Amino acid sequence: MFNSLSLKVIIFGFIFTFFSSFGQSFFLGLFNSSIRETLSITHGQFGSIYASATLLSSFLLIWVGKKIDDINIFKFAFYVTLLLSFSCFFFSKISSITFLFISVFLMRFSGQGLMSHTATTTITRYFIKSRGKALSIGWFGLSTAEFILPVLIVYLLTITAWQNIWISISIFILIFLPLASFFLIKKLDFDTREQLGSNDPEIKEIKQWKRIEVLKDYRFYIVCLNMLAMPWIATGVFVYQSFITEAKEWGSFVIAQSFMVYSISSVVTLLGSGFLIDKFTSRKLLIFMNIPLLFSTLVLFYFDNPIISFIFLGLIGISNGLANVLGSSTWAEIYGVKYIGSIKALTTALMVFSTAFGTALFGFLIDRGFSIEQIALVSFIYIFISLILLFFVRNKLNPQYI
Repeated sequence: MFNSLSLKVIIFGFIFTFFSSFGQSFFLGLFNSSIRETLSITHGQFGSIYASATLLSSFLLIWVGKKIDDINIFKFAFYVTLLLSFSCFFFSKISSITFLFISVFLMRFSGQGLMSHTATTTITRYFIKSRGKALSIGWFGLSTAEFILPVLIVYLLTITAWQNIWISISIFILIFLPLASFFLIKKLDFDTREQLGSNDPEIKEIKQWKRIEVLKDYRFYIVCLNMLAMPWIATGVFVYQSFITEAKEWGSFVIAQSFMVYSISSVVTLLGSGFLIDKFTSRKLLIFMNIPLLFSTLVLFYFDNPIISFIFLGLIGISNGLANVLGSSTWAEIYGVKYIGSIKALTTALMVFSTAFGTALFGFLIDRGFSIEQIALVSFIYIFISLILLFFVRNKLNPQYI
């Protein structure tokens, strides 16, 4: 199905999404208590620093991320690798609130931001006919990290100091990623594309949109409304899962156990969505992306039984699996791949921003006395409105052909 170069690009994407985990919330959260104990700060202080650093990283990503369109992919990946390695080393030296802010900013910017941006942009740019399957396999790197790293880190924290773990990660990144990049994408350049058959459409026939043109296109904002639903709602649920547990009287282990269902449904959907995208296109599947998420809010609103936790997170997992792949392939289908780096830099930054927004909004509503059912209703209204808008423009999402 894939030739040798195609496989190398997919493996590169898998590795870089795996290593993006070092800047993801699930990984950084594993060191929450250790850092708070070191600095003697509260949950609230840590959360405020984390959110503000995340916001700053999202703004910078808009500018830096577009540079992938201007230079060789191998060079860009090498620079990102150096930054990630330095960020991990800097994280091991946290000794004050100022250092914590800078460290979180660097990890969110280099890890969650640039690593995933490099992986998905490279795959999106290279693949045409098999883009959906390639992206789904590439994103499986992050799912693998989510499965392996929490258990590994919890074990390592029992035998060594958290600072030593981060120094080891920094050294490993500096040795492994440059070698992996060299062997996998050294010969990949801006014009490299997946080989197509004689009956397949050429990518050059599609109008290649610049970012400034995309910003003037009303369709972009409607699609974004749908794309950003999953990040802010899921982040709010994950960060405030203890609030949900207490409100529903589910017991302390119910949501933790339900995350198994979330992981399984997310991975299964992730792998299956690639084949569906290649067969039906992302544009046609986009309308279905947030329907499971919509039902999850209704489940949370109407039911209290502990078994609902498994259904609730299972539905979120389905939308998450779809969103990971559709979040990259949709933009390429509509706007082309020549300037996909700058376009994805903007959309990735918006995604990072939305995670901070979700954390802040949930906290604000909770502080104002909103129940979890009322918060679920707010989420439902947002998803429903964005879906209605998307429904009316669903037939206008086709690319413009030259």
